Amino acid sequence: MHIPDGYLGPPTYLAAYAACAPLWGVAARRLRERLSARRAPLLAISAAFSFLVMMFNVPLPGGTTGHAVGGVLIAIAVGPWGAMLSITIALVIQALLFGDGGITSIGANCLNIAFVMPFTGYAAYRLLSGLLASEKGKAVAAGIGGWVGLNAAALTTALMLGIQPLLHTGADGRALYAPYPLSVAIPAMMLGHLTLAGTVEGLITGLTVYFLRRSQSAWVFQSAAEEAGP
Repeated sequence: MHIPDGYLGPPTYLAAYAACAPLWGVAARRLRERLSARRAPLLAISAAFSFLVMMFNVPLPGGTTGHAVGGVLIAIAVGPWGAMLSITIALVIQALLFGDGGITSIGANCLNIAFVMPFTGYAAYRLLSGLLASEKGKAVAAGIGGWVGLNAAALTTALMLGIQPLLHTGADGRALYAPYPLSVAIPAMMLGHLTLAGTVEGLITGLTVYFLRRSQSAWVFQSAAEEAGP
């Protein structure tokens, strides 16, 4: 889902930066107020984990990639605001040091991957985990949340790419940035995520939650709901 440089026009990537800036501020404030000192190291661990799993990219048609993120797993551990900051750190390092995602599109990538994914996936997890109270049920809820979150982020990425031909064309009618319309961008992006990438994300999330809850590491999830806040 990393969007490279040159695929979004200035109005889109500047709007994404403008949307992310206050969200980063809210995330930092929430964590200062709610995250306990004992759980603070989880943010660094989460950023490293997300960085690692996002390095396994599968190219997709349209100029982007498909991959797992771990965003909902991180949201379950430290809340969605903590997940936003952790994944943002991973995305910035990838863009600046490894060229994975463009510098101009950091805001767009953060909006899709660091905000949309953990918040939508965590909402699905909270809804389902209330209905599935057993350890296995919560693991299933986490897996479904991971799948939902990843595909929500993939959809918003596809929308960003697909609207570029509508916004920016040259005098000869050719697209100046991402060349594929919504009718191409959405199927190209969603097919790989609804099947392979989403399945991998769901399995990683669900199995990790299951084994951590059954082990002495269950404390990782004990106060994340409180730290997530209203």
